[in-house]
Amino acid sequence: MTVEARPPDTTARAEGAAADPAPSGPLLSVRDLTMTFPGRRSASGRRGAPVRAVDGVSFDLAAGETLGLVGESGCGKSTTGRMLVRLLEPTSGSVTFDGRDITRLSQRGLRPHRRHLQMVFQDPHSSLNPRQTVARIICDPLLVQGWSATDARRRAAELMDLVGLIPEQIDRYPHEFSGGQ
Repeated sequence: MTVEARPPDTTARAEGAAADPAPSGPLLSVRDLTMTFPGRRSASGRRGAPVRAVDGVSFDLAAGETLGLVGESGCGKSTTGRMLVRLLEPTSGSVTFDGRDITRLSQRGLRPHRRHLQMVFQDPHSSLNPRQTVARIICDPLLVQGWSATDARRRAAELMDLVGLIPEQIDRYPHEFSGGQ
């Protein structure tokens, strides 16, 4: 998971006015994040014991820092990621992004934050549309956020280069890349 830097302040300032001070503290702060799922029902209809998939996860990330969640299968990595972007509601705990506890925001209030905090799912074959080029897959979210087509394509090429892909391959389809790419 990568936390994007805060967008620049584009508000007009009076001539000679001082710029806002640099933000202090983490951009993303997670405290005691917990997710408990109800137990499965048995053949008799009784519900088993609840399953605590994530138990008290806490960490801080500054702008531009990257966090890797490592662990065995089923230990709660994906569940944690889904809670961070509010695809799952945590049982308890808080996720503070840019000074706001996003676990308390409505879906509408969450929209501006989703531009800067996103999740990349593990399985590229089910995550990437095989009928869309890599350019479209990368550019569409940028276009939705108001980027021009030219700027979105330029940024997509930069992102490909950043992860070790050849930007000239931007018009290829997902199946034209190896699994590791």
